[in-house]
Amino acid sequence: MTQKTARAVALAMALAAPLAFASAVAHAQGVTQAEPSGVLSLNAQSSAEVPQDVVEITLFYEQEASDPSTLTGTLNQRADAALRQAKGVSGVSARTGSFSIAPSTDRDGRISAWRGRTEVVLESHDFAAATKLAGQMASNMQVGNVQFSLSPEAQRAAEQKLTGEAIASFRQQASAGAQAFGYTSYSIREVTVGHNGVMPRPVMMMSARAMGADAKMAAPLPLEAGTSTVTVNVSGSVQMK
Repeated sequence: MTQKTARAVALAMALAAPLAFASAVAHAQGVTQAEPSGVLSLNAQSSAEVPQDVVEITLFYEQEASDPSTLTGTLNQRADAALRQAKGVSGVSARTGSFSIAPSTDRDGRISAWRGRTEVVLESHDFAAATKLAGQMASNMQVGNVQFSLSPEAQRAAEQKLTGEAIASFRQQASAGAQAFGYTSYSIREVTVGHNGVMPRPVMMMSARAMGADAKMAAPLPLEAGTSTVTVNVSGSVQMK
C-alpha cells in the first residue's frame, strides 16, 4: 500500500466514525423513547348548568353643552349623586363606569357643541335590591345594560363537585378499557384536570325613558338570570396491567 493510499484510507475511517456513533446514539434514543405497550389514553368530562348569581346594571346619563368644562361638571354631579344614593342600599355596590366627552361639528367642520356621557354600575347578589334601586334612580339616570354572571364562589363550588364526577368517570373508563383489552388492572401514568366556564350572557332591557317618564317610579325592573355552563375535563393515560 502506498503512502498516498494509506492516507486516504485513514481519512475515510475518520469520517465514518462520527457517522457510526451518531447512528448508534439515534438508535439508542429511539429505543428509550418508544412507548411501552398497554398504554391507554383517556378523556373524561363533566358539565353542569349553574344559575348566574351576580347582576350588573349599568346606568348612564348623557348631556350636550357648548362648554366642555361645564359639561364635565354636570356629568360628575350626576354620577356623584347616583353613587351617594346607592351607598344607602345594603347588599348593592356601586362604582363609576365609562366617562366620555366628544365634540360635535357643523357642516363646516367647526365644533358646534360638546356631548358627554357618564355611567354608574350597580352590582349585587340581591337581584331584588339592585333592580329596585335602578328603578328609583330612573329619574336621574337611564338603564343602559344588564348583565348576569357567575360569582367566583359559585363557580368554585360547582367545579369541586364536577371534578369528583369527572375523575370517577375517568377511572371507570380506565377500568372498563383495561378489561376490554384483556388486562386485569391499571395504574395511572399521568393525568391533567382542567376547568372552564362560559362568558355571561348580556340581557337587553328597555331604558328608563322607554318604560315611562314618571319621576317617582320605584318598581323593580323585570329581570331574569340565565345560567353559565361550568365544565371540568380530566385527561391522561394509564398503564394497563
